[in-house]
Amino acid sequence: MKIGIIRETKVPEDYRVALTPNEIVSLQQQFANAEFVVQSSPTRAYSDEEYRSKGVTVRDNIDDCDLLLGIKEAKVETLLPNKHYFFFGHIAKMQPYNKPLLQKMIAQKITFSDYEYLVDDKNQRLCAFGWWAGVVGVYNTLRAYGIRTNKFNLPAPDRQFTLERLISTLQTLPQFGAKIMVTGNGRVSHGAQHVLDAIDYQRVSPSEFLAIEKTEAPIYTVADVDLLVKRKDAENLTFDLNHFIQNPEVYESAFFPFAKAADILLCCHFWAPQNPVYLSETELKCSELRISVIGDVTCDILGSVKSTLRASTHAEPFYDYNPATAQEEPPFSSAENITVMAVDTLPNALAIDTSSYFGEALSKYVMEPILKGNLDSDPVIERATILKNGELTERFSYLKDFVEKD
Repeated sequence: MKIGIIRETKVPEDYRVALTPNEIVSLQQQFANAEFVVQSSPTRAYSDEEYRSKGVTVRDNIDDCDLLLGIKEAKVETLLPNKHYFFFGHIAKMQPYNKPLLQKMIAQKITFSDYEYLVDDKNQRLCAFGWWAGVVGVYNTLRAYGIRTNKFNLPAPDRQFTLERLISTLQTLPQFGAKIMVTGNGRVSHGAQHVLDAIDYQRVSPSEFLAIEKTEAPIYTVADVDLLVKRKDAENLTFDLNHFIQNPEVYESAFFPFAKAADILLCCHFWAPQNPVYLSETELKCSELRISVIGDVTCDILGSVKSTLRASTHAEPFYDYNPATAQEEPPFSSAENITVMAVDTLPNALAIDTSSYFGEALSKYVMEPILKGNLDSDPVIERATILKNGELTERFSYLKDFVEKD
């Protein structure tokens, strides 16, 4: 089987890669039938020469490859018919902006497997960047806070940024008093917590966080969904996660006490459209709101926090939200505004580290089964496969109406 690593074509361009040079070498050593071709790229975190130095073929033409691996969704015009693609497709939630991509893959009889749905039998994701999004989210959000308050000036991450450099850079910050609220307790939140702990910011309980009015040094707290929502019909009932998932309509936001207590909000929680909104337009313009900077790490546009009007980019990571008008304004343009960081490709800032991390998981859960001859029978790959030869698989058959509607 010949496996191709495709050039990233989405704009803005992603520097990450599915398999690093060392991962490819390792797979070739384990499997004599493993043949790889890397499509030449001037911007990838690992250069063409780094692949060539390991004996890997690098060229522009990948038409002869059977399996094609990317990171972000491929441009429609670059798709090759009758191939099997793996990348993050952003189509399974019926995202309208990628409808043409899905339609083209169907027309070209492509088999498509989405990394986002590579899960084990307990529905836990196996190949994901969430932890790294939390890591970079902390850095970018603190960078916004430093600029806004004129207390410090963090450099923008460059192409060679690593986790080690990120933490060592944050450790040089002067002491400042700020209360940081981290929502959620999954991978994204754990990445954020890792950084805050590594730079010795004190963690306090949610109740302590609400009680502390002022602090000389940064403190942070973590609140999961059990503290972010409450039952409309019975305030004193013990929170039941399964009940919330099945009956979100009987819950409402319990977030505003934290909004009155925090200077910085890091949104690291999972949110679905049927769930309560945590910060509405009305609450965002309330005079009691203390938050001045919001890092929406999960980047739910007009989702749980209504100040996230759009995704931002690494080149221009910040914008202001004017609570009075609910409109976007230039970043740091008014003390009355809320500064938003909503980069939707945060792990790209640590492309070297994240590519290595992702490649290890991809080798274990995807490449090894494929190279053992189990492409069509492996349950993990089967669960992630949205299209097979241009036909929607049973698990994703709900996309039929979405695809066919004009």
